[in-house]
Amino acid sequence: MWEPFTERARRSIVLAQEEAQRLGNNYIGTEHILLGIISEGESLAAKVLETLGVNLAKVRAEVEAIVGRGGQTVQQEMVFTPRAKRVIELAFEEARQLNHNYIGTEHLMLGLIREGEGVAARVLTNLGVDPAKVRVQTTSLLGAETQTQTASKGKSKTPTLDAYGRDLTQLAREGKLDPVIGRNTEIERVVQILSRRTKNNPALIGEPGVGKTAIAEGLAQRVINGDVPELLRDKRVITLDLAGLVAGTKYRGEFEERMKRVMDEIRGASGEIILFIDELHTLVGAGAAEGAIDASNIIKPALARGELQCIGATTLNEFRKHIEKDSALERRFQPVMVGEPTVEETIEILKGLRDRYEAH
Repeated sequence: MWEPFTERARRSIVLAQEEAQRLGNNYIGTEHILLGIISEGESLAAKVLETLGVNLAKVRAEVEAIVGRGGQTVQQEMVFTPRAKRVIELAFEEARQLNHNYIGTEHLMLGLIREGEGVAARVLTNLGVDPAKVRVQTTSLLGAETQTQTASKGKSKTPTLDAYGRDLTQLAREGKLDPVIGRNTEIERVVQILSRRTKNNPALIGEPGVGKTAIAEGLAQRVINGDVPELLRDKRVITLDLAGLVAGTKYRGEFEERMKRVMDEIRGASGEIILFIDELHTLVGAGAAEGAIDASNIIKPALARGELQCIGATTLNEFRKHIEKDSALERRFQPVMVGEPTVEETIEILKGLRDRYEAH
């Protein structure tokens, strides 16, 4: 059920569960979904509510006034109330009517407004918020955002990748990545390997915390700035969440189906996607239920045929233990050793990040 949900929408549902636990409730109601959306903070729906003067403290106080605090031990597995389930159904309906192939916080918000009789609707009414106004604001903002996206890249051709990955190039474009200080040698080596005709998949190998992911982010920033060879100018660097892909796949074949959709979308993108897989060694064995094949065996043919370009990151021990033992996988990757920064480099990194931390 959660597959079409965007990262922010899924985060809102997780936060809704946390809000329910905080209130001592063993269920997730419409009020918790509303709190989850506001807690997430960065989504379109949260911004709409913010412009209407709705904040987390006000909603929490109103929810407590209406439903009070539960005094019971909260179970790990929470159930959605019938009204909350209806909100999710309506969110799907709203997305369908808008011709969207994903469920975002905006659709959840529209579902809450349309349901109209749950605690969330009462909370908004008590705070003097006109539901019709929320709907108009959400749809108009959504329309403006859709037009911007359509103008820049049209309708997303990669809904599965959007759901289970983070587009580092898009985040770099929006200024949401920390600046990458130093690491020029490693980034240039990655660019050089990616520009090859064969064995063009870099494997970043280094101890935990040395900054392997930062190298992928640095590459994304260079792509946006045009500071890469012509061959890499229009690439999208997308980091794949393997844990998210595996999550919830109870039955044989479910994981393979998700991976197949990811691979189909990459093939359909005509080589514009570079996949970044952190903890590369987890490919070996990922999703392998009884009688099923793991992720590494699904991507090996695509790597061999040159349909997929991939940057991996792992430690030396894990590379030796898992990747080197699989010769078919190992020969597709070119190792790039990533050492710890020197004292001088560390000082430069801290200076470069100082403004961000001061602003925080």
